[in-house]
Amino acid sequence: MAVSARHRGWRHDEAGRLQAMYDGTEVFDFDANDIAFSVAMTSSAAVKSSSSSAGIGYATGAGSTVTQITSRATGVTIDAICGAITTDATSLAAGSEAVFTVTNSAVAIGDVIVLSARSGQTAGTSVPFVTAVAAGSFDITLSNIHASTADTGAMIINFAVIKAVSA
Repeated sequence: MAVSARHRGWRHDEAGRLQAMYDGTEVFDFDANDIAFSVAMTSSAAVKSSSSSAGIGYATGAGSTVTQITSRATGVTIDAICGAITTDATSLAAGSEAVFTVTNSAVAIGDVIVLSARSGQTAGTSVPFVTAVAAGSFDITLSNIHASTADTGAMIINFAVIKAVSA
């Protein structure tokens, strides 16, 4: 492809590479093997998904998993923006609670932590919820809401961090 001496901008060469041109001279070129993008998006408009199944969320590689050991009050460390926490299976008596700290470098004090119980609790008797958020950590309280049955299952708790600010 001929390029005039005054050509400025972008063009594709014969090999399919994208070239940056200035006054008819190639300044640089690249193809998909040369670059990788990691984009942080900022928008003053609403961010919406029109997909019936994809939604809005995190891509593969953003999450992680951790398993709690010793007791339901033992803290865990998981440095990911989302993931799954498997609790210890020690008994949580009917009507009682256990609190543990999740140390996570991705968490800022203004962030919102979303939790859901995936599976594992005995007859669905325990419910997880966030009781504190700090820079680098958050606390999860497990509450056994059953009046007479202890929870002896290892619960899997899904979590996601929604980045937020106060100002």
